[in-house]
Amino acid sequence: MKPNKPPRIAVLLVNLGTPDEPTAPAVRRYLKQFLSDPRVIEIPQFLWAIILNLFVLPSRPKRVAEAYASVWEGDSPIRKILGQQVEKLQSRLDGSMAPFEVSVHAAMTYGNPGLPDVMDQLRGEGVDHFVILPLFPQYSATSGGAVYDALTKWSLKQRNLPNYTIVKDYFAHPLYIKALADSIRRFQAVHGKPEKLMFSFHGIPQPYADKGDPYPKRCKCTAAQVAQELGLNDDEWIISFQSRFGKQEWVKPYTDVTLEEWGKAGVRSVQVVSPAFSADCLETLEELAMENRDNFINAGGQEYHYIPALNDDEAHIDLIEALAKPLVAAWAVTLEGWD
Repeated sequence: MKPNKPPRIAVLLVNLGTPDEPTAPAVRRYLKQFLSDPRVIEIPQFLWAIILNLFVLPSRPKRVAEAYASVWEGDSPIRKILGQQVEKLQSRLDGSMAPFEVSVHAAMTYGNPGLPDVMDQLRGEGVDHFVILPLFPQYSATSGGAVYDALTKWSLKQRNLPNYTIVKDYFAHPLYIKALADSIRRFQAVHGKPEKLMFSFHGIPQPYADKGDPYPKRCKCTAAQVAQELGLNDDEWIISFQSRFGKQEWVKPYTDVTLEEWGKAGVRSVQVVSPAFSADCLETLEELAMENRDNFINAGGQEYHYIPALNDDEAHIDLIEALAKPLVAAWAVTLEGWD
């Protein structure tokens, strides 16, 4: 016997997360959840718990909250942009899979709206098919891997499991490469072409890469393909890694060190793009656009520009739609006998 309503399919756009507000208590709650994940910090948990609770959480939240306050406009940039991406994708999918209802939702690995909470709500509303798209172009165990973990933990609590498909990453997807290259071209049409173009990716500790995390190789592939699309010579661009935390060695070269070296060496103009971020956030708007600009200028550089993330640019939504829609359609095929 057929159900009374058509089966519902939900697309979840997942990003890393953000505090609820730019205050020390809110940042402390967020950092505790984020930095307690063994995917993020791979040292013995009993030792890390001591370091986290006695040294990191008492001091770091105040500094981080001040940084968030410098980029906060009514809400966290990453949550605001994720909402815009959801709205635009929803408008693309509305009516496209009739009679099946397809809804698009935002979710975060850490903070709100939390991925397990979103899935609980949607399951309660009758959703039985999920297409999950982590917005991390280059897979790392520290980002995309944590989404898989969250799904596994959530699934262990379910008796009637839903169907779901997850997109691992899209670091070399032609629409992604083209969207990045076109965004750089548009920016340079206004601001001119710099001496150096820096592709700055969020870093990971070097031991993680040594253990087999594919992230650095994926980053290099993305940067090389965009540079090729732009027709750049080898001496016109570089790949680097930002946002180090702690004292261990991270994947090199480091963004901040490279910018200081360039400034001292007489490089006059630099533009920085950060392809690892699907939405502008603290690491781009404060660290790259402000802090690292100061590093370069103070070292002797003259002109520095940060090229915004793809955010809700239509070419970015084209890519997200191209990733999600075939998976939605595949689920719809399994439901064709409904009517």
